[in-house]
Amino acid sequence: MFKTFKTAALSALIGLGALAAVPAVAQADGIYLNFGHSGPRFGTYDGDRHQTREWRRERDWRRGCSPERALDKAERMGLRRARIVDMSRHTIKVAGRKYSDRVVVVFGRERGCPVVYR
Repeated sequence: MFKTFKTAALSALIGLGALAAVPAVAQADGIYLNFGHSGPRFGTYDGDRHQTREWRRERDWRRGCSPERALDKAERMGLRRARIVDMSRHTIKVAGRKYSDRVVVVFGRERGCPVVYR
């Protein structure tokens, strides 16, 4: 009886040691251990792909104001049914409704979509 407890404790110690060594070797973002119907599974999760997409989105934001960002900002300002009416090199004109009145907002094409005219 003591021999089986000793064997189980030794194998658990070896398994935990192996789990502790894997992140240092693989340099992964996360580790998962799954016990399911198809048997135990072990693996690593590397989240670099998602970080790259977020970085690209952040980099695009720093470039300037896009039409999609202007529409998002207009909707956050309270315009309903916002749509782009006119675009030029320097401005984006968005029209919509606010309190049942027609409202036109002009955004600059600079970083942060500054409001030029309301």
